[in-house]
Amino acid sequence: MRQVLQNLKTGCIELAEIPCPRAGTGQVLIRTTRSLISAGTERMLLEFGSAGLIGKTQQQPDKVRLVLDKVRTDGVLSTVRAVRHKLDQPLPLGYCNVGVVMELGAGVSSFSIGDRIACNGKHAEVVSVPMHLCARIPDDVSDDQAAFTVVGAVALHGIRLARPTMGEAIAVIGLGLIGQMTVQLLRAHGCRVLGIDLDRARLAMARTDGAETVNLAAGDDPIAISDTFSRARGMDAVIVTATTRSSDPMHQAARMCRKRGRIVLVGVTGLELSRDDFFKKEITFQVSCSYGPGRYDPAYEEKGRDYPIGYVRWTEQRNFEAILDLMAAGRLQVQPLISHRFPLDRAEAAYQVVGGGEPSMGILLEYPTLCANPDVSLRMRRVTLKSAGSVNRTNASPAIAFVGSGNHAAGVLIPAFTAAGGSLVTVASNGGVSAIHAGRKYGFRHASTDSDAILADPSVDAVVVATRHDSHAGLVLQALAAGKPIFIEKPLCLTLEELTAIESAYARAERPLVMVGFNRRFAPQVTRIKALLAGTGPKSFVMTVNAGASAIDHWTQDPSVGGGRIIGEACHFVDLLRFLAGCPVACRGKVEMTSATGDTLTLHLRFEEGSIGTVHYFANGARAFPKERLEVFVDGKVLQLDNFRKLRGFGWQSFRRMNLWRQDKGHNACAAAFLRAVRSGGPSPIPFEDIVDVSRTTIALA
Repeated sequence: MRQVLQNLKTGCIELAEIPCPRAGTGQVLIRTTRSLISAGTERMLLEFGSAGLIGKTQQQPDKVRLVLDKVRTDGVLSTVRAVRHKLDQPLPLGYCNVGVVMELGAGVSSFSIGDRIACNGKHAEVVSVPMHLCARIPDDVSDDQAAFTVVGAVALHGIRLARPTMGEAIAVIGLGLIGQMTVQLLRAHGCRVLGIDLDRARLAMARTDGAETVNLAAGDDPIAISDTFSRARGMDAVIVTATTRSSDPMHQAARMCRKRGRIVLVGVTGLELSRDDFFKKEITFQVSCSYGPGRYDPAYEEKGRDYPIGYVRWTEQRNFEAILDLMAAGRLQVQPLISHRFPLDRAEAAYQVVGGGEPSMGILLEYPTLCANPDVSLRMRRVTLKSAGSVNRTNASPAIAFVGSGNHAAGVLIPAFTAAGGSLVTVASNGGVSAIHAGRKYGFRHASTDSDAILADPSVDAVVVATRHDSHAGLVLQALAAGKPIFIEKPLCLTLEELTAIESAYARAERPLVMVGFNRRFAPQVTRIKALLAGTGPKSFVMTVNAGASAIDHWTQDPSVGGGRIIGEACHFVDLLRFLAGCPVACRGKVEMTSATGDTLTLHLRFEEGSIGTVHYFANGARAFPKERLEVFVDGKVLQLDNFRKLRGFGWQSFRRMNLWRQDKGHNACAAAFLRAVRSGGPSPIPFEDIVDVSRTTIALA
């Protein structure tokens, strides 16, 4: 199938061939018939992409500070590589989609195959969307009309926040697509509306819908006109739907308002506010968040947990439904808002209109019926990226497939396996976009959204998994059943039940090869530490990790998805100390600081041969401080490793320091060791017993 992508580095628009997504749990798979280009939002993305590096930094100064902190802690080369990787990623565009249901994910009962649906899907022939971001389209609403559902919900939520009552005087600053719909909806509420803009055609359209207008381009004074319009009382509320870097709309809004008036920002403006404007009138100011309650809440959008209607009357889905009802009743007229139509294969021309000087309002993309047969579409889950024939299984380079192509996979793991000489066959991701990007960049033969097919593919010699943590155990079990070597980016699993199942499958498998990506034990400086510790007595380890804060609603914090940060990340450091101790963990404990996320803590470990270790995993430090430091105390000597760049020895006769030009956490050496084991048919470079011990320890500590 085809999808519209933007290159963040250059701003260029591409209609790319993408593997068809799957309907995950709580998701609806939809064949698109129409999608609407949201000119305001998508124009901002075009401007950001087309800006040079200096322009990008000016638009995102907060990101510049993060980059400078990373330079200080990780070095220039690592930082440049990370920034280039981030800017190189394609961005899927669009959030106003209409289509027909093709497939229902597990847990979806509110829709049926064949239903017409309005949703926030991308500009793509097939989209997979959470069920709470979908709404069924009434029979008397056309696909063209329904394409305006999501932007209509943006306007409606802004109005709900403004709390209009019948007869109130309300100003709308900015009469683009959302502004025009805001005017109509306010008129439907029985409000008197004053529309403000620079564009004569947009002002005329607002007047057609019953608003009085202010033409800023003609020199009209919005304050004087609003004073007359409000009968010298001031506007009851102002809704700002403009998109500009200027703070003038906010200043004007405050001056227009009556005492204790309301301002709602729906668009994007500068926010250099005058305290005096707000203080004297006690003005209420609120920023509207997209389509309404539920937006950006993973529990609502991803897990399908609805808000009780008695407590949250208008969720984003219910706002979608309200907009569609207004269209069906003829109270919201969107046909006049359509300024352009383009077939999907002319998407680039459509974006030239968005980014150019030609006047535009609602730009529709129309989709062909080539995916009308669900069986055909559901088979489009693998895309060939280059013709390379079949994989030669006698070749010294093992044929490697990747399941998962997110930031860590594309930025670290795939380059590591490429450097180690792996032959890249297939890369898979849920949505397909990141798989296409990684596949093109690193020379994979295929991009896919079907992990089951990869594990069953006889041409694949080994599988690398870099997906969310809750999928790891199932993929390991599948790989063991298929007899395929598997490299799992940590952790191995999330529960003791999963660990027991993996141990049983491993015991039954013939020549099993399971390796977890505990790369730090392969880092050159750690290899040197291991050699220096040979023959020494019991050791004391102090591992300090400046992990940084993680939002409580981030997937890694969810015990059922990410397992929490002990299982999901601190396992790295438990493994590192176990590796250096050279024996299993005998006992363990935890001291945790009281916090909402519970991820600032100290882990205590005692090893069977007498060594002890602490892992200080702190989420409350500064980003400018280096992330990792290891100190080893043994036989009157000390080794100190700072952030995998500087290693110093104290009291060692034959060792003083080992410094690197660039940070090396051992990813390349780790990948190379795995590939050597695949080639030789030998055991995992990390003994399975070590992996099980670390897994059992971190699960117990979580």
